[in-house]
Amino acid sequence: MLIRFAIVVGVFFSLNAAYAQLDNIIKKAENVYEKNKDAVEQTIDKYTGNKPKLTESEIIQGLKEALSVGTQSAVSISSKTDGFLKNPRLFIPFPPEAQEMKDKLVKYGFSKKVEEFETSLNRSAEYAAKEATPIFLNAIKQMSVKDAMGILKGSDTAATHYLRQTTYDSLFQKFLPVVKNSIQQVQVTKYWKPLVTTYNKLPNKKKYNPDLEKYVTHKAIQGLFVLIADEEKNIRQNPAARINDILKKVFGEN
Repeated sequence: MLIRFAIVVGVFFSLNAAYAQLDNIIKKAENVYEKNKDAVEQTIDKYTGNKPKLTESEIIQGLKEALSVGTQSAVSISSKTDGFLKNPRLFIPFPPEAQEMKDKLVKYGFSKKVEEFETSLNRSAEYAAKEATPIFLNAIKQMSVKDAMGILKGSDTAATHYLRQTTYDSLFQKFLPVVKNSIQQVQVTKYWKPLVTTYNKLPNKKKYNPDLEKYVTHKAIQGLFVLIADEEKNIRQNPAARINDILKKVFGEN
């Protein structure tokens, strides 16, 4: 009886030890798998014929590449002569807070002067756009993408929207000096000051002094984002727009 009991106890402890050892092996295997998950899954896909799954790093790289391509396209389009002026979606109008001033000037026959001023605003944005590429690309490069899969599976402009939300303030601060310089280059104040002088001579006047540098900076950045969103949408919908391997891999080849 005692011998049988001893055998049972021995078997019990042996099984426990075996289970503990097996559990330890499983945990080690799980740790190895987690550390090499991408490589393991790619190997499995290779031998099973499954379509390779995208890694998070590949998705982030693809989203940033789409924004980079979009930025370069946006700058190319907007920095040309009439890039802002002749595009209704980008056109920078008379500052809204001075709309009453514009209306009164037009009423008293200064439409041409108003038009010349609006042209100068748009020319300054076109001039500034030429310097936008490195500023935007740097913001894209430093962008920390959260929920990359959510952005990839989101709307046709989800990445652009994310970039605008997360980098707008820093973009504004870095782009403002560029716009200030462009305003000087195209001599915006040359057209603005005569309007103010003329307006101040009219009856029932109210003084206006909008910050033209900040106004043009905001409108220029907003215009560039419009075009970047267009390009992102094109990349998502048009296979021919996926001009390199990472875009094809992330957004598909067809």
